[in-house]
Amino acid sequence: MSDTKDKTLLASRRGFLTGAAGLMAAAGSAGLTSAAVAAEPNAMGGGGQDLHKSEAFWGPHQGGIATRQQTNSYFAALDIITDKRAEVEALLRVWTDAAARMTAAQTAVALSDDTSQPATDSGEALSLPPARLTLTFGFGPGLFTKDGNDRFQLAARRPEAFADLPKFPGDQLVEEHTGGDLSVQACADDPQVAFHAVRQLVRLADGVATIRWTQTGFAAGPASKGTGRNLMGFKDGTINPTDFDRFVWVGTEGPDWMRGGSYLVARRIRIALEHWDRMNVAFQEQVVGRHKYSGAPLGGKHEAEPLDLNATDKDGNLVIPESAHARLSHPDLNDGAQILRRAYSYNDGVNMTAERWPPWRQGMEYDAGLFFMGYQRDPRTGFVVMYEKMSRMDAMNQFLTHVGGGLFACPGGPAKGEFIGQRLFA
Repeated sequence: MSDTKDKTLLASRRGFLTGAAGLMAAAGSAGLTSAAVAAEPNAMGGGGQDLHKSEAFWGPHQGGIATRQQTNSYFAALDIITDKRAEVEALLRVWTDAAARMTAAQTAVALSDDTSQPATDSGEALSLPPARLTLTFGFGPGLFTKDGNDRFQLAARRPEAFADLPKFPGDQLVEEHTGGDLSVQACADDPQVAFHAVRQLVRLADGVATIRWTQTGFAAGPASKGTGRNLMGFKDGTINPTDFDRFVWVGTEGPDWMRGGSYLVARRIRIALEHWDRMNVAFQEQVVGRHKYSGAPLGGKHEAEPLDLNATDKDGNLVIPESAHARLSHPDLNDGAQILRRAYSYNDGVNMTAERWPPWRQGMEYDAGLFFMGYQRDPRTGFVVMYEKMSRMDAMNQFLTHVGGGLFACPGGPAKGEFIGQRLFA
């Protein structure tokens, strides 16, 4: 299907672009964009020089995976509401064009001087620089089969590695915050840039896909030294793999459309912060297996020191307890498994709740925690291996509840002239 037909097909499904098919066809042409104003300094940007930096969109890998972590994220999972494969392909073409433009600080679709029509861009990012925006797209299990229906004739192309995650002990996944046929991860050093990008993609998906759930996130800013800290106050992601070809990128084991891509396990993990904050620091360190302030393994002095899993104290007890989070997630105890942690903290306000710990009273509890995003070459030998053990033995579980998330296959990056996932639909 040609690019013009794709855009016309989608335009016919979008009420807000009624009569604007010509604008969609002009998406790649010269026009009024935010590029002209993006060169101006951002008054709200502080001293971060990265706000004016763009991250590459085209290439063998999608951005937002190996990219140096940005300070803000906006994640959206969508359900496909059409049964026409051609409309899904058309959407992915339009999304690819829009993503390439927005990562370069342009509007998703070229603006028009015709004010009698709805705007083709909501406009809240017109004055903002790119802020290292990346957009990472994923395919959920529902793209391949939904309720037993091979609606897009893609079931035979689902990778063996893309197997459904098992139900783990302690899971309390809420259906309204779990799953999805498509995923979009926007990361940027400006939260408005990240939200704007997802907002435009959802507008362009009207009539083809609709939002199932979203999650915002934040991480330590550029002023933070070294590894960022999560809401528990500990450094998060110290042992991340450096060999991406071995642990993150899908290789020749295929299938071909996933080569250079990665599998994403997303988990919304609520943390009982009120409970955690009542614990003394020594206890917290025993739970984590690291010193809180230095990030060093228990018994060590520096964050980068390897964990001595056999070290014992004068009484013969393990220095790093058997139930410590750092021990149970260590590659040496998980057949060498490693995944790339790209997690963000989240805070969605407070809820009235009956506390589960003394003084047994009604109170306000933060709806806050960690939005875990883990990229890996094969979830069966990555996240599943690690979390099978952690879900049963990790002392941290008394403070954590997994309440949502999903599994997504993120294909390799597109070359210029291709669209995201084109090899899957070939």
